[in-house]
Amino acid sequence: MGELRADWRLRLRRDDPHGEVRGAGVLLTQDRALTCAHVVRDPDARMWVEFAENPGIAPVGARVAEGGWLPGLGATREDIAVLALDSPRPQATPASLRRSLERGRQVWIGGYSWNFADGMWLTGEIEGAHGAWIQLGAERNEEVVRPGFSGAAVQVRGEGDGAPEQVVGIVVAWRGDLDLTPATENALAFSYMVPIDRIAELVPLVAKLSGPDGWDQGLARRLRNWFAGGEQPAVRFSVVPRGGGRDRTLRHQLHRAHLVYRGGRTTPEEFVDELVIRLRLPQHRLRTYRDWLLAGGTQPEEPQDLRPGPSGPTLAVIGLDEDRQPRRLVPLLARVRALGFRLLIIARDGGGEGVTEAARHLLLPALDERATLLIRRVEDSERNWAGLNGMVESASLGPPPPGDSAGRRRQLARARALTDTHEQLRSLRALLRELGADLDRHDGAGGADVPGQCTDRGRAER
Repeated sequence: MGELRADWRLRLRRDDPHGEVRGAGVLLTQDRALTCAHVVRDPDARMWVEFAENPGIAPVGARVAEGGWLPGLGATREDIAVLALDSPRPQATPASLRRSLERGRQVWIGGYSWNFADGMWLTGEIEGAHGAWIQLGAERNEEVVRPGFSGAAVQVRGEGDGAPEQVVGIVVAWRGDLDLTPATENALAFSYMVPIDRIAELVPLVAKLSGPDGWDQGLARRLRNWFAGGEQPAVRFSVVPRGGGRDRTLRHQLHRAHLVYRGGRTTPEEFVDELVIRLRLPQHRLRTYRDWLLAGGTQPEEPQDLRPGPSGPTLAVIGLDEDRQPRRLVPLLARVRALGFRLLIIARDGGGEGVTEAARHLLLPALDERATLLIRRVEDSERNWAGLNGMVESASLGPPPPGDSAGRRRQLARARALTDTHEQLRSLRALLRELGADLDRHDGAGGADVPGQCTDRGRAER
C-alpha cells in the first residue's frame, strides 16, 4: 500500500509563510530539499518550506544551498535547485530515491496548483525520453500537470512489503501540441520530469542518497521501534561505522533520544552535569547524585517523582569505543541504567575493551531482564488457561499455551551459567526469539478470552 501522507512531500512558498505558493519539493535530508530552479526563480531568493502533509512539523525558511543552483542553461535543461533549510527538521522522514526507470511503470504525483493549495493528485505512466527529461503519459489531458506542480515528486510504489514509496524524478514542465493553456485545450499534452538518475549526475548529495548506500531502511525501522519502547530489551547495541548510509540513518534518528553522549567529545563530568539537571532533583540532592554517578558507591534514595514511566527515558551513547576512558564510562552507564534509562549503545568498531565491558555489564543484564519478564508472561498464560479449563467452553478457551515455562526457565539458567560473554549473548538472544514465538503462537491460536491478558511480544534485539 502507498503512503497516504509523507513528511518528504513539501509545499514551497516565496519569501514568507504568507507568500505565494510557488510549487513543490522533495526532502532529501533533515536540512536539504530538492525542487526546480524555476520554482525558486532567483538564486538569492528566500523560500518557505512547508510540510503540508504533516502539520506537526514546523515550516522553515530556506535558501539555495552552495553549489545547488542548476537553472538549465543551454541544451542541458537541468532546472534543478537544492535548498538549504534554515534549521534541520530531523523528525521528518526523507524521501527514498530511485535511479532506475521502466517504461510503462505507473507513477503518482502530488502538487499544489491554483485552487488546490492543500494538494491535488494525478497519475500517469513513464513513456520515454524527451531529451534530458522523461515524458509521462496520461489517459486524459486533465491528468497532465499544471502550474503549482513544478518540483513535485514523481513516485512509484516501493518493492517489497513495507518498503517506502520511491521518488524517480521531479516534475519540471508540461507541453501541448497546440501550445494552448490549459492542457485540456490541446489535442495531445504530456507531463515531463527530470529523472533522479540525471540529477544524481549533477548533484553529489543526490548521487549518495540514491545509491546502494543511501539509507539503511532496516536500521531506521529498528531504531524507531526501539525508541518507541515497549517490546524490546532496554539496552540495544549496534556497530555503525562512520560515514555511509548506516551512519546517515543513525544521525537522522538521534533526535528521538532524551540525551546523547558522544565518545571522544563528551566528558563524563559534562554528561553528568546535564543529566542531574534533566532529572529535576531538589537542589540539595544535586551534589549527592553527581558524586554517585561519577564515583559509584551506594545509590541515593530516589525521590518519589524520579522513577520514569514504563518505557523510560533514552540515552544514546555514540562511539563508545572512541571514548577516552571506556572502562570508566561503562560503570557510569550502568548507574544511569539503574535510574530507569534505556540505553542505545553505538560502537564505531566491533572491537575494544569498552565494547566487551558494555556487553558484560549492560547488554547481558538487559537481555536477562527481558527474558525473565517474558517467561513470567508465559507462566501467566499457562495459569490463566489452567484456571479456566473446564469452566468455559473449549471453543472459547482455545488450545493450551504452546510454551513451556519450566523448560524456558531451565534454558535461562543454562545461559546464566555460561562463562563466555559472547556465548551468553547468543544463548539469551535465542531464548528471546523462542519466547517471542511462544507468545505469538498463543495469541495467534486464539488464547483464552481473559480480561487484562497481555499480548506484548518478545523480540531479541538485532
